[in-house]
Amino acid sequence: MSPSPSPRPGAGAATKPCAVCGRTITWRKKWERDWDRVRYCSDACRRSGVRPIDTALEEAVLRILEARAAGATICPSEAARAVAAASGPSVGPSSSGDEAWRALMEPARAAARRLVARGEAEITQGGRVVADPSHAKGPIRIRRPRGR
Repeated sequence: MSPSPSPRPGAGAATKPCAVCGRTITWRKKWERDWDRVRYCSDACRRSGVRPIDTALEEAVLRILEARAAGATICPSEAARAVAAASGPSVGPSSSGDEAWRALMEPARAAARRLVARGEAEITQGGRVVADPSHAKGPIRIRRPRGR
């Protein structure tokens, strides 16, 4: 999902991924002059930015995938657990032992969406690649792109 060029009148709506959460941003008329500078889907993403923990989750996903056979998938919880274990008790609000990784589940899904946007991963549900990871509801799996 690479950024689309600025739309022309009559063309389909252009899209690009949010730099923080990886969700799809769809072109709007009010962004006509600023489309090239639009990077975030919301004020919350603009405020938070990509934190070191987010980068650690991306690295964990790639590291775990590299250790698996080609075509194998992982659950985002595997990356969340790995980062929580490496980060210690300061990860989330209720970071007590085994529960610390739960606070990292949505950030792990966002890390997967960013990897998809860069072409480094695919998100699947029911064995099928999800066309738009922004709209994936429920359990997802992450794998390396086919042909890599």
